Amino acid sequence: MDILKHINEPGDLEKLYRSNKVEFKKAFLSVYPEIKGKEVAEFWYARLNFSSDSVGWGSIKDWRFLLILASLAWLFAKSPQFFSWKEEFFYPRNMGFLLFPFVSLYFIRKKQIPLRSLWLPIVILAASMIYINLLPQNQQSDTLILACIHLPLLLWAVLGFVFGEVQPKNLLKRLEFLNFNGDAVIMGAVLGLAGMLLSGITIGLFSLIGLEISEFYFENIGLFGLVAAPLIATHLTQTNPQLVNKVPPIIAKIFAPLVLIMLLFYLGAIVYAGKDPYNDREFLLLFNLLLIGVMALIFFSVTESAAGQNGKTSHWILVFLSITTVLVNLVALSAIAFRITEYGLTPNRLAVLGVNILMLIHLVLVCHRLITTLRKDHSLHQVGLIVVNYLPVYVLWTMIVVFVFPWAFGFE
Repeated sequence: MDILKHINEPGDLEKLYRSNKVEFKKAFLSVYPEIKGKEVAEFWYARLNFSSDSVGWGSIKDWRFLLILASLAWLFAKSPQFFSWKEEFFYPRNMGFLLFPFVSLYFIRKKQIPLRSLWLPIVILAASMIYINLLPQNQQSDTLILACIHLPLLLWAVLGFVFGEVQPKNLLKRLEFLNFNGDAVIMGAVLGLAGMLLSGITIGLFSLIGLEISEFYFENIGLFGLVAAPLIATHLTQTNPQLVNKVPPIIAKIFAPLVLIMLLFYLGAIVYAGKDPYNDREFLLLFNLLLIGVMALIFFSVTESAAGQNGKTSHWILVFLSITTVLVNLVALSAIAFRITEYGLTPNRLAVLGVNILMLIHLVLVCHRLITTLRKDHSLHQVGLIVVNYLPVYVLWTMIVVFVFPWAFGFE
C-alpha cells in the first residue's frame, strides 16, 4: 500500500482506505513521521486516530475461535497428566509451544493468510517440537538448558513472521510487531492481575464453607486462564488499539530517565562495594540480566516513539542511556572473555559471549543513529527501523544455540 506515492491524490487515498481500512491505518501511521506537518497528512492522522469511548469485543465467531484455541492449549498443557509423562521433562522443553503457535493461529485467521504461504513456519514449528523432545534427558546438561531457554525466542520469531503476513523483509511490519508486543504485555498484565484477584476470592470463599478447591482450581481452571490470557490480550489489543496504545509511550518516557539515573548510580555503587564481575559468576549473571533489561527498555522506547511525537529531552535521554549501556556491555564482554581465558570455554560462556557481542553491535548501531537523528533534528522512525532490521541476527544465533550447541558440545 503506497501511501507516500498518492499523498497528494485525495481520491486515490480514499480508495486505498476503503479497500482495507485496518491495513491503511497501520501503513499510514508507519509513514506519518515522514509527512508530518502536511495538511493532508494531519487530516488523515486526525481521522484515523479518532476513537470512541465504546469498547469493541469482536464477533461471536472471534470468541468461539479464541475458546477453541484456549481449549487446545489447555489440553496440550495437561498432556503430561493424560499420558503419564514426566512434568520435569515436558514443561521445560514445551513451554513456548503453549503460547506462540496458538497466537500465530489467531493471526493466521485474522489476517486471512493462505495456507500455502505458511509452509516455512509449519516446518519450523514441527521440526522444533520433534527435535527438542528427542534431546537426551540430562538435567545437568548445559546445552539442553540453553536449548530450552532459547527455543521460545525462535517461536517468538515465527510468530513475528506470521504477524507480518509472511513478509520477512517488510521492516514496517517488524516495527508494528514490536509495538504489538508492548501492548499485549500490558493488556496481559492487567488480565493476569484480575485473574489472580478472582482466584484468591474464589478459593477464599470456598474455604469459608469448608471446601478446599485450591488444588483442583489451579490444575484446571487456573491453568486454562493462564493459557487463555495471552490469546484474550492479543484479541483485545487488535480490536481495541485505543485501550493501551497510549500507555507504552508513557511508560517509556517515565522509566527511561529513571533507569538512566539508576544505572549511573549502580555503576558507582559497584566500584564502591568492590564487586568484581571478572571473578564472581553470580554477579556477572545478574550484570548481564541488567544489561538485557536496559537494552530492551531502549528498544521499547525507540519503537514506541518512532510511531509518534518525540521531544528533544526524551531523545537526549535515549542517547545517554544507550551510551551508558554500551559501556556496561563492554564491561560484561571483557569479564566474559576473561573467564573464558582463565577457566576455559563452556557452552554457557560461549552462548553469553555470542549474545553480548551481538547486543554490543546492535547498541552501537542504534546509538549512532540516535546521535545522527538528534543532530539533524529527525524523528526516531529511522532508529526504529535500525532496531528491527537487526532482529534476524538474534534469530540466527538462537538457531545456532538450539540446534548446533548440543551436538557440538556432545550434549554436555
